[in-house]
Amino acid sequence: MRAVVLVGGFGTRLRPLTNTRPKQMLPIVNRPMIEHVVGHLADHGIDDVVLSMGYRPDAFAEAYPSGRCAGATLHYAVEPEPLDTAGAIRFAARHAGIDGRFLVVNGDVLTDVDLTAFIAFHEARGAEGTIHLFPVDDPSRFGVVPTDDQGRVLAFVEKPPRDEAPTNLINAGTYVLEPSVLDRIPDGRKVSVERETFPAMAAAGTLYAWPGATYWLDTGTPEQYLQAQVDLLEGVRGDGVDGVDPSAKVSPDATVVRSVLGAGAVVEAGATVLRSVLLPGAVVRSGCAIVDSVLGQDAEVLPGARVVGGTVVGDGEVIESGSSLDGARVPVAAP
Repeated sequence: MRAVVLVGGFGTRLRPLTNTRPKQMLPIVNRPMIEHVVGHLADHGIDDVVLSMGYRPDAFAEAYPSGRCAGATLHYAVEPEPLDTAGAIRFAARHAGIDGRFLVVNGDVLTDVDLTAFIAFHEARGAEGTIHLFPVDDPSRFGVVPTDDQGRVLAFVEKPPRDEAPTNLINAGTYVLEPSVLDRIPDGRKVSVERETFPAMAAAGTLYAWPGATYWLDTGTPEQYLQAQVDLLEGVRGDGVDGVDPSAKVSPDATVVRSVLGAGAVVEAGATVLRSVLLPGAVVRSGCAIVDSVLGQDAEVLPGARVVGGTVVGDGEVIESGSSLDGARVPVAAP
């Protein structure tokens, strides 16, 4: 099997970190997010991957000039214009010559779903398409998917009001699709898989869903991006890992807890870094407090500053001495 990985979004919720890079190139514990996604595919024998790209596609080719990533061969499909989810799937699959059953995953979702069991369920049902489902407390931000006892999808309800949702099982962004699905997607315009393609398949009785219990996290916000790092540090996903790059410099008089420090990052004496991420080259000067926040590449926080509450500091930005930032974006994103 081959896979299409959707990486074309602008990453607006993670600005300013995504002003200069696709969000899938942001590191998760000092390894690009895309490597976590593609590596999971390769672990299940899916080692031929098409990246469906739109925003800053050159970043992927520059990072993987050999066309290899995390044990898989990469192919690049660059949309001439944004085509929405179904349009992107169709464009990438046609561009790469996919003519058999294939997998689709969202490049900003981290999951440990058992892809081998998922594909077996799809095949056993004779489905045209199968969706992985995941339970959430508030389904109003997602597409919810009620099913019958056999897993056949009864409806596909996109972002229902919380008190009207027929189920709390959401579309988790991993699909097995037969090539006939591509024929359902019109060419030359934006097409949403959630609003057009899947509802039509549900009406035809060819769409199934598999509620596999697993780790699942959409990394699209600063809070979720931080959570993805902490989950790896604390062993929520496998054995816990050390988040401090060997080349980072941490003063013996500094405090660093549940945090990730990229290559060349510096934390000076008297500084505290708690549940935060410092991208490569970021510097925290003496007496600073960095809590629940992200510092971009080569950003610098000058002595005595306080950066807390989900603040995101862009690449190369300098936070002046004595500043206090709580939930801020530096620089402020353009409207």
